[in-house]
Amino acid sequence: MKKLWHSLLYLASALVTGTLGFGVLLAGWLAVGLLALTPLVVPALIAFRWAIGALAGLERRLARGLLGVDPGPQPRTSGGAGYWGRTGAVLGDRVFWRQHGFVLLRTLVGWPVAVGAVSLVGSALWLVGLPIYYRWVDQDFGLFHVDTVGRALLVVPVGIAGFFVALLLVHAVARAWQSAALPLLTPSGGRRRLLIPHLVATVVADAVVLIVWGTTGGSFWPGWVLASTVLPLAVHAWLERSPRRASLPLLGGAFALVEVYLVVLWGLAGGGTFWPVWPALGLGIAFAVLALGLRQRRIGVLEKTRAGAVDVQDTELRRIERDLHDGAQARLVALGMSLGMAEQKLAGDPSAAAVLVAEAREGVEEALRELRDLARGIHPPVLTDRGLEAALAALTDRSAVPVHLEADVAERPPAAVETAAYFVAAEAIANAGKHAGASRVDVRLARTPGSLVVEVRDDGRGGADPAGAGLTGLRHRVEALDGTLELESPSGGGTTLRAELPCAS
Repeated sequence: MKKLWHSLLYLASALVTGTLGFGVLLAGWLAVGLLALTPLVVPALIAFRWAIGALAGLERRLARGLLGVDPGPQPRTSGGAGYWGRTGAVLGDRVFWRQHGFVLLRTLVGWPVAVGAVSLVGSALWLVGLPIYYRWVDQDFGLFHVDTVGRALLVVPVGIAGFFVALLLVHAVARAWQSAALPLLTPSGGRRRLLIPHLVATVVADAVVLIVWGTTGGSFWPGWVLASTVLPLAVHAWLERSPRRASLPLLGGAFALVEVYLVVLWGLAGGGTFWPVWPALGLGIAFAVLALGLRQRRIGVLEKTRAGAVDVQDTELRRIERDLHDGAQARLVALGMSLGMAEQKLAGDPSAAAVLVAEAREGVEEALRELRDLARGIHPPVLTDRGLEAALAALTDRSAVPVHLEADVAERPPAAVETAAYFVAAEAIANAGKHAGASRVDVRLARTPGSLVVEVRDDGRGGADPAGAGLTGLRHRVEALDGTLELESPSGGGTTLRAELPCAS
């Protein structure tokens, strides 16, 4: 029973947080649009990000306290380099956009759901208390008119049953919201897997609204609700097919959907002066400013990744040189000395010479083995011959920690992408065994229309340092291909390393 009440309180809290979210979104985008051509747009964007983050923090506390679900702390995001670089940092901040999407859903979907949940429970309680105030209300249920205590008491069981049914329905809706929306507040909140639940929730909510309108009649007021629920669904679908990084096509499409929404509202309001032209002008100016900010950020990223690629290549060459000097070269020097001593003893002491030759043969085998390991560290032959999935399968077979591999790569990506993905998985698996003390590692490999995703998750002690030498080298390797590398490693909560590498469809 406690969980049912908590579900009702959580859904009803959208009446407050949804209202706050609407105010923050409206004020934030108005401020950014009005200040788009001035230097004040930078503090406006920073304040907007802070406000959205504060609302997301409140939502996480509500989910933790009422639903018993902990979305987890949000990772710290970059503040950008330089004054104008902060603009690109905000626009390219995936955490900000996930939080923004959740606040939008809480406002446009959560608020109507809250009204419906409170109305259902309130209506049931109204029936339960009808024997108290039936004299002062004119309550009719079709042909059944409540005008006596007896008739009012007959309605009480219906109210009690409806009360419990309403609470169960509210609990189910809260769980659906937990599955469909709360992942947006998780550090890696994926959006692709959420589209179907979002679609189902929108269809159900709109169907309820249409049923209510069909039973009550009147003007077609559900048009306002339909427009407001379809907008976040359309934005979600657009994000589904777009790259994860902020880009001009992504932002342009989102702005276009918002403008279409405003035109629909204009039509629902009866037409008249075409006021959506002014938001279109503001969105156009904002898009131009965002294009300049993203271009500057892109230049900075290219400079950084170019320097990182050079560092990775230099580090790799030094590693190969060190491994050759300390390994195979030392073996070959010892082999030469053994053969020289065997040559000297061949005539006078053949048995001792045979022993030296046997030692030299073992040295040759060890040198060959070290050279093979070195070549595998540079580029595994199986990666070239059989592809990434086979290379990762061979890698997991050699791992001391049990590894579960899930691969869905119908088409081979470019060779450079395959190599980077292989070394991301190899480094993550090695770290799970050497440093994290993990008992299980899960590797997921997936090919999306525009990218290759490699995700390695272990159940170790966590607390990995993102600035460590190994992870820094991986980040440089991935960023050199215009990819992204994300690390989630809370202390005691395991480690998840996720790389997304762009590649041709």
